Amino acid sequence: MGFVDFKPGNMLYPLPAVMVSCGDDAHRPNIITIGWVGTICSNPPMVSISITKERFSHDIIKNSGEFVINLVTEDLIKACDYCGVRSGRDVDKFKETGLTAAPSKEIKAPQIKESPVSIECRVKEIKELGSHDMFISEVVNVRVDDTYLDERRAFNLNDTGLITYSHGTYFKLGKKLGTFGFSVKKPNKKKTVKNNKKSSTRK
Repeated sequence: MGFVDFKPGNMLYPLPAVMVSCGDDAHRPNIITIGWVGTICSNPPMVSISITKERFSHDIIKNSGEFVINLVTEDLIKACDYCGVRSGRDVDKFKETGLTAAPSKEIKAPQIKESPVSIECRVKEIKELGSHDMFISEVVNVRVDDTYLDERRAFNLNDTGLITYSHGTYFKLGKKLGTFGFSVKKPNKKKTVKNNKKSSTRK
């Protein structure tokens, strides 16, 4: 097996393609599809998204200081792709995709009603990195679709049909390979049941 060196570039895949919704007093609500998104802190809960300055949503989020990350499922994949190749300067993406702008709890930016998970975020810092600006943000509320709550009120995220993006192609999450910590988990010992049958004599 041989190897080939490529010039430095972004080859970190797969990515969680998401639809980010935003809005301010000067613009109608908009949606931007973003692949460069990630968790950066658990306490306080913080995430980051990276956007080029040329994107229509860049200034909306910069001026309003808030946005919503909406997770994407198989049913939303066409809308997700559309929102990544069309500009909110030219079209009303909510209208064109048929998605519903729903009110958020803690911020003014709308969320997407059809998404199973909407993560409300407030911008804490903007870092200019080069081609992209990174919006470092705190999660202020998470809303989930109660369809995926079980009898214990636990949220079954992996039952929603989430998608991922890898090198220009969308994929639906599929085969389960393990759960966190499975590599060090001790195997369950099967209990052996001993049947101590009393011997009987026939007369």
